[in-house]
Amino acid sequence: MTVPLGMPDRRAIPFKERGGLAVVVKGLIEEIQELYLADEVPWVIGYSGGKDSTAVLQLVWLSLQGLPEDERTKPVHVISTDTLVENPIVASWVTQSLLTMEKAAEEQHLPIKPHRLTPEVKDTFWVGLIGKGYPAPRPKFRWCTERLKIRPSNKFIRDVVREHGETILVLGIRKAESQARARAMNRHEKHRVRDRLSPNGNLPNSLVYSPIEEWTNDEVWTFLMQRPNAWGHNNKDLLSMYQGASSDGECPLVVDNTTPSCGDSRFGCWTCTLVDKDKSMSAMIQNDEEKEWMQPLLELRNKLDVRNDEGRRDDKHLRDWRKMNGSIQLFNDKVVHGPYTQESRGNWLRDLLNAQTWVRQNGPDSVQDIELITMDELHEIRRIWVFEKHEVEDLLPTIYEKETGETFPGGPLDEQLTLAGDEMELLREVCGEDDLHFTTARELLAVERKFRTMTRRSGLFEELEKTIRRGYYENKEDAEQNALQRQRDKTLPDLPLFDEESTNASA
Repeated sequence: MTVPLGMPDRRAIPFKERGGLAVVVKGLIEEIQELYLADEVPWVIGYSGGKDSTAVLQLVWLSLQGLPEDERTKPVHVISTDTLVENPIVASWVTQSLLTMEKAAEEQHLPIKPHRLTPEVKDTFWVGLIGKGYPAPRPKFRWCTERLKIRPSNKFIRDVVREHGETILVLGIRKAESQARARAMNRHEKHRVRDRLSPNGNLPNSLVYSPIEEWTNDEVWTFLMQRPNAWGHNNKDLLSMYQGASSDGECPLVVDNTTPSCGDSRFGCWTCTLVDKDKSMSAMIQNDEEKEWMQPLLELRNKLDVRNDEGRRDDKHLRDWRKMNGSIQLFNDKVVHGPYTQESRGNWLRDLLNAQTWVRQNGPDSVQDIELITMDELHEIRRIWVFEKHEVEDLLPTIYEKETGETFPGGPLDEQLTLAGDEMELLREVCGEDDLHFTTARELLAVERKFRTMTRRSGLFEELEKTIRRGYYENKEDAEQNALQRQRDKTLPDLPLFDEESTNASA
């Protein structure tokens, strides 16, 4: 039988070939109970708030409910990693779900313990971009995933392993997600040490259990719609959230660099520049008037994704032509630009605080206290600017007050390390339009003042030498020519100072 052109194939009925939903769920519950009772190894469930992780957690929850209380002996940790730049709608959903979950588990006497994980302040997105000057993430410079996702979850898992010797990681990964995911899962299956438990190549002493690995997308939704949420968070609201945006999968728990980035999935970081467009946020704004307050976030995200007139990503004009350590790096005889300049970082902070202020003033009551950037991050950015980048003007409090209308709640920094405003104006006047001269002189003064307060000034000359090496060029072109000359010098063959065979010198 042939299918007429333009006619879609009939979709398979969920669970039909395996006896129906009730049979599949019953079998999985029995399997989960058997694995849970088999040993004393604690479980860690990765929960993103999306459909797959919700389905897995619900299956485990139902399984534990079916056990006598005296057999619910080992903990089941539910971890959710908040990058602090998650889509605000999803972040709010997950946070509320964790609170509901914690209360329900306590009332039902279940050993389920929710945990909201966040990156250390030194690793957050805004500290990296605005503080240190890392350029907005790109596929070839994906600095965010490791810091925001992998480190918090891996640290928690390692802590559990350190305390108990090993752990079982329960994930909502499915073969139907992608061909790459299916290949990876099939490869791990060959090395299973126990039935349904695969080794985790990135985390020693941890095994991976994926109960819904064979489920299709339709089967996940069928289960969620026909079985009430076990901890009281409405699954129909979850479906509505999905319907308000695009059609691919949610951001998974990320434990290694092979996991698809949040940007490739349905709900990810609102700042993500790893993809061309944030389709989910755009759809949410377009489909729901109550979410139009997110428009400033979308505009800032698009601004981070700097493009040239040809539509190609190009932010070189916003970045220093020196690397973070002051060195000059070449690629195809062209300078590879480094971190964002002081001016660019200040402008990104202005844009972010402006967006936060606008949302607080114009958004619904639920976002009146929204923090697009936390106060801890602002304090860390200020520290990096003044003490690591020697930007002794200490501009952050001024920027904060101008964009928010509020006084920055941070005390004065060490007076010995900060030059007064009139001193900076005088230095700028002396240096004129030579910005390189100005920043070099400013850093030399900052280094000297830093060591002035020390009893022993060991290391002063090394710091001064580093500063001079960073700034002894006339300009970018001079630096580029200097680097090219050094590169050519390295490739020249070593020539003898004299002809050893013809010399008359004595032995």
